[in-house]
Order: sequence, then C-alpha cells, then structure tokens
Amino acid sequence: MRGSSEKADGLLCPIVGVGGSAGGFEAAMELLRDLPAKSEMAFVIVQHLDPHHGSQLAKLLGKATTMPVMELTETVRPRPNTVYIQPPNKCVVLKGGALKLIRRTEKLNLAIDQFFESLAEERGARAIGILLSGTGSDGTAGLRAIKAADGITFAQDASAKFDAMPQSAIRSGFVDLVLPPSEIAREVQRIADHPYLRRPLSDGAETERLNYQAANDLGRIFLSLKKQMGVDFSAYKETTLTRRIQRRMAVHRIEKLGQYARFLRENKKEIEALFDDLLINVTRFFRDERMFRALRKRFLPALIKSKGRNRAAQLRLWVPGCATGEEVYSLAICILETLGRRVSKMAIQIFGTDLSDSTIEHARTGIYSSAIEKDISRTRLKRFFSKRDGMYQIKRSVRDLCTFARQNLTADPPFSRLDLISCRNVLIYLSPLLHKQCIPQFHYALNPGGYLILGPAESVGGFDELFELVDRRNKIYAKKNVPTPHPVDPVVYRGFEARHPDARALASDGIAAGQLQQIADRIMLSAYAPAAVVIDREIRVQQFRGRTDLFLEHTPGPATLNLLQLVRPTMVADLRNTIHRALKTDKPARKERTLVKYDGKMREVNIEVVPFKVLASDKSWLLVIFDETTKGTRPGKLPQALGKTAGQREITALHRELAASRESLQAVIEEQESTNEELKSANEEIESSNEELQSSNEELETAKEELQSTNEELTTLNEELSNRNFEMMQINSDLNNLLASIQMPIVMVDNTLTVRRATPAARHAFNILQTDIGRPLRELRPNIDVPDLEQILREVIQTVGTRERKIIDNDGHEYSLRVRPYRTADNRIDGAVITLVDIDGKKQRRRNKVKA
Repeated sequence: MRGSSEKADGLLCPIVGVGGSAGGFEAAMELLRDLPAKSEMAFVIVQHLDPHHGSQLAKLLGKATTMPVMELTETVRPRPNTVYIQPPNKCVVLKGGALKLIRRTEKLNLAIDQFFESLAEERGARAIGILLSGTGSDGTAGLRAIKAADGITFAQDASAKFDAMPQSAIRSGFVDLVLPPSEIAREVQRIADHPYLRRPLSDGAETERLNYQAANDLGRIFLSLKKQMGVDFSAYKETTLTRRIQRRMAVHRIEKLGQYARFLRENKKEIEALFDDLLINVTRFFRDERMFRALRKRFLPALIKSKGRNRAAQLRLWVPGCATGEEVYSLAICILETLGRRVSKMAIQIFGTDLSDSTIEHARTGIYSSAIEKDISRTRLKRFFSKRDGMYQIKRSVRDLCTFARQNLTADPPFSRLDLISCRNVLIYLSPLLHKQCIPQFHYALNPGGYLILGPAESVGGFDELFELVDRRNKIYAKKNVPTPHPVDPVVYRGFEARHPDARALASDGIAAGQLQQIADRIMLSAYAPAAVVIDREIRVQQFRGRTDLFLEHTPGPATLNLLQLVRPTMVADLRNTIHRALKTDKPARKERTLVKYDGKMREVNIEVVPFKVLASDKSWLLVIFDETTKGTRPGKLPQALGKTAGQREITALHRELAASRESLQAVIEEQESTNEELKSANEEIESSNEELQSSNEELETAKEELQSTNEELTTLNEELSNRNFEMMQINSDLNNLLASIQMPIVMVDNTLTVRRATPAARHAFNILQTDIGRPLRELRPNIDVPDLEQILREVIQTVGTRERKIIDNDGHEYSLRVRPYRTADNRIDGAVITLVDIDGKKQRRRNKVKA
C-alpha cells in the first residue's frame, strides 16, 4: 500500500526545473500562463532573490495558473500538477525523492545549478530543465547534467529580457530546444505525453523485446552515424545508446524507431546532434578529490623520482574520452603543484582525446563558466585561471602542457611511452568485446611501472596478469612488466546478425569475404607499410601510423606536436621544403635520399607528402610517409661513391657540397629559431606584466560580479514591487469608487488628527475640500457644532472604544455622530473614522411611511 501511495504522491512523476534571474519573473509568468492545469508533472521554480527580504513571488505567480503555487518552507515530496517556489534565503535540492532546503552560500549564487544537478541525479530521463532570462552563467552546468542523465533541456530565445544566462547554455551545446516561454510550455506538455517520459524507469524485459524487434532500425541508425561521422557505435553498450536515441525521438515528436531512422537519412544536422548526445559525459574539475590527493601524495612523486635528474626527462600522460578537458587540466594543475620550482627541469606532455570535434575545440580554448568556483579553491583559481566577463580561462602556461586531438579509442592506435593513463568512466559505455581490446592497448602504451586509473565501476576485467591493483579505493593500477598480448580486432557491425545468432544464415558470402579482406589488409599495413604521420595545414601531427621512432623524437622543452620540431634535425630542411611544395601545388611531393642519423648510424630515407581530403569535410590534410631505402653505414660516415674516375670524384664532391649546404641551411634555421626563442622570452615578460594587470582586473571583476548579483536581486525585487504597486492602484481605485458611491459624510484622520480621506458627502457637513486632505482637523471650520471633537477623537484612539452622540448642524439638521478607531491590516490603531448619520432624514422617511 505504501508503494502505491508514494507513486500517487508523485514520487516518480517527471519534475520540471525552471531557473531564472533578472527578467525571469515575467518569463515565468508567461510560461505558467500557457501550462495546462493537469500535466501530471511537478514544477520547481528557482529564482535569484534578495536573501534579506521576504518574497511575494508565490502569490504573484499564483495569479498566472490554476495549479497550486506554494513557497517551500520545509521538506516536501513533490506532487504532480503543483508549482513549488524556492524561498529567498535558501537553496533547494531534490534528495531521496523529496525537495529539501539547504543553506545558501554567500560566495556565489549557483542555486539553479545546484537544483538542476540534484534533479538530474534523482530523476534522470524524467528530468526537464528550463532556463529563462537572467545574467551570468548559472544554470549551464545544471543543464549539462540533465542532458547527460537523458533528460530534456530548454532555454529562452531572444525574447529574454536579459539573455546572458540562456545564451551561455545555448553556446555550450547542452540545450535541446530554444523557444519563447509560451512555446516552451506547449512543448513541455507534448513531451509529458510522449512514451519516453511515461514508460517505467527500469523494465529490462521490455527493453530487450524492443531491442530485438528494432535491431534492423538500430543498424540503419548506426550506419548513418558511421557514414557521416566515421564512428561505428554498433559495439557500444546498447542500453545507453538506445536510451539516448529515444531521447532524441522525444525531442522531435517521433515515437517509432523506424521513423527516426528515416528522419536521420534526410537530416544531416540531426546526425551530428545525435552523435554529440551519444558522447555526452558529465565531468568537472577535480572530480573525486580523494583520487587527486592520492596522486599528489603518492603516485606523481613516485613517477617524478623514477625519472631521476635526467635533463631529457619527460612526463607523459593520456586522458581518453576527455570531453571538454576538465580532467586534463586537473592533472596538469596537480603536476605543477607537485613539481613546484622543479617544473622547468622536466618536459610535461598531457594528451586529451575524444571523438567529438566540438568538445575538443572547447577543451583547447579552456574557457569555463563561473560554476567551477564550487570545485576549485580560490588559491588555484588565482594561480591557474584568468577571469574575463564572468568566465574563467585556463592560463597559457597550463594550456601549453596539454594537447587535444580527436581520436577513436576503439579504432585508432594509442599513444606510446606514457607514464599515466586516466580513463575514468569511459569503459562502462563499451561492450565486453571492446573492453577486452582497450585494456591490452593501455598496457602497450604505458612505460614499465606506469599507472592506469579507472572509474569506480570499472576494472581491468580478466587482465589481472597485465596490471596490479595498487590503490583499491581509487582504482589505480600499475603496469606489470610482462609482454602485451595481441589485441582483439574491433567488431564489424553486421546489423541484425550481430545481435541474433539465429540470423547468421542470412549473411552472404560477400560480407564474409569483405571481413577477411579487412583483416588481411590490417595485417599487411601493420607489418609491411612504411611509417607515416597525418598532419594538418599548420603542420601539427594528428595521427601516428607505424613505427616512427626512427624518424621522430621529442626534444626537451615545451610539449608540442609540430612535426618540424619532432623530426630528427638532419631531416628538417628537406621535410620543410617537401611539405611546402605539396601545400603550394596541392599535389604529392617527394624527396629522395634524405639523411637521418639514428643509433649512431647514417641512413637514407625517402620522404613523400600526399595531400588529401575527407568526405563531408572541406579541410585539407597531409600524409607524410617515411620510407627507409638503405641499411646503416659506419658511424659518422656518409654513403661513399664507388670508383675513382674523375666523374665519380666530381659526384662525390657535389654530394659533400650539398651536405655542407644543408648544414649551412640548418644553421640559418637554428639561428632563426634562436631569435624566435628570444622573442618568446620577451613575450613571456610581457605576459608576466599582463598577468599583474589581469590580477587587478580580476579584483575589479569580483566587485563587478557582486554588484551584478545584487542588481539581479534588486531587479527581481523591483518586479515584485511593480506588481504590488499595480495591485495597490487597483485597490485604491476600488476604494475611491466605493467612497464616492456612499451618500454619507465620512472623515478619516490619523493619530495626529490630520485628515487622510473624506467622502464627497462630508464636504458640506465638515466644510472639507479636496485640497484639505493632509491638513490638521482643527484648522477646518465644520458646519456642525462639536466643540470637543478633538478630545473625543483622542479618547477613541487611546481607549480603542467607540463614541456616539447626537448633534445639530448650522442649518438645524440633526445627525448621529459616530467615532470608531482606524485599524490597519496588522491590527494596529492608526487614527479614527468619523461618520455622520442623518437622523432628520430617517424621521422624515418614517413619517412618509405612516401617512402612506
């Protein structure tokens, strides 16, 4: 019985979070005005309010909807078709199925993010987030959490009175629909009726049945993704993929998977949106602070100590599935804090990779909303971040240590010679087959004694012989010094057959032959193809192919992927010229018999640069191929020409002159690079001065934010006051009309016996004009004879009693004078009310009745 009552109370009902700041009151009114009274959803409105004043927000918003609107004063379980308002001096979170009030921190007003994140954690796919008008960036991180939990997100469009808050969320890419409040209300109602929100939260049998029926439709969806985005999702975990596909269907009002598969084929933008949705992952700076403390105290010092005092020491880390880069920069900050003053004595390279180009671009810029203040200490913010326009950017000194690139963890080769890999909460999205493929790759990529960090719900599975668990609590593994097993080939998607063994008979011989050819090609390329790298037009390496250690080496200094700084010195001039020719002509360029010194021997290498483009992209790429042509000769010797004829000697001399010219050119290049270093040093000094100015600017920014926050609260308060003034004007008009319609002399005075209001009928009896309002009563010359009127008024005010007597005016009319105390709404005595009742008129009417 208890479970059914909880469901009836709305424990499992969808909850809509509505966040707003300056200008958000009017938008919330418009939203509620168009919402139906019976949507079977609960609504929680979180508004930036002045914490030092009471709020009339619940009363004012209650006029826009027939749903009950209540301000939260205690812990309550949300009920459907009810609107809940956050109080001005508290923050609200959803915890354990109930709305709970927590203390508001004065440091930063992030009430919207706090509620949205708790809503995402509690309701998941049944969470809906709406961000309305406001300044700042509160709400952006919250919408990201809701979208990552498979909820639906909205933001107000250009109709927002203040668009900074919704625009911050829109730019971040975490908003599904951008609409005015009235249309948001209609979309919320439509989504409320969609099967995505009304299905049971966990129904494994039903999900399995739907997946079995929709295998071919899923296959078509995965094929569309692979053709346009180049990523095969068929071997990823289906539960997560299916849930996020159904979320996109709810956004587009589609209920059947087959319809959505057809919709994808006709809409390339939706393919990109689905791709981004499938890759969304919640991340933040220093996620799991306990793990980062363990790194700083134990594992990073051990890695640094193992490097010794070697001047060419390098510390190399890799973060697969880095999303928007918070994990990468957190590791960089930890390393800098651990090294302290020794940071200049070690080269640091941290690689962050992800499938999404948009998140990689976000990570490269290193710009984040002010919501990071709750995860990063004030000391770290000051040291490692620059603040601009309410946002934080990672300083250049930290960004220079980090390299971001697009990489498919399940298809592309891993990085090599790594000291640490942080792959947290990535493997949980992969199938067991891909899991078995990735763990050996990590083992191969790590140096002996290197560390692998996994998420709380992840493990190395059946590869205990490759890794030793050295920190069970933080899931940190150390590489064992054993040979890496042959990696498992990634699965090739075969649609319905991949999911149902009974359908294998449907596979044609052509498909099997195609698979054999792919495997054979892979073996041939890995065993016999020459080493190569893929670079962009800025000569940055995007991919390493084959064994490139003969031709490339990382030089001491800042981390870089510039090919000209990675290639061995003797090859720089020829490689530069070959790349230049290929870029200039947009055709393959080749340079033969370039010399390279490796392991004390001189070798000859052919360099070929081939420009190419990828389908559905206008960007140009270059494939640089290194093909070794001869075996090594004696150390320090160039290849010698055979024979002693004059022609042969001349050729030998020309070869030597050519080698000398190359050396001279290399010297010029080195001088140029030295000049560049000097310019860079001068630039660093300028940057240092700029940082000092930036520090002053940050202080001003902080003061500006405080004023902005206060201004937001005052704006909201002003909106409430404006509405209350409007109400007072209506009440005042009603009172004036009421008094004007009463044919009875009435005068109201305050505690000082000053006239505050009088009816038109009182003008003759008391001789009061409209201009007499605000004058003391004793200055008037009434037409009635009451010499002790002031004394009567003071007695009434002091005793809170009532006085009545008969009086006669100057014309001989008889009246009944009644004096009552004037009571305010809070039951306070603030003057008296004088009323005259015409007794002569009553007597005359009585006589007329008797005669009749």
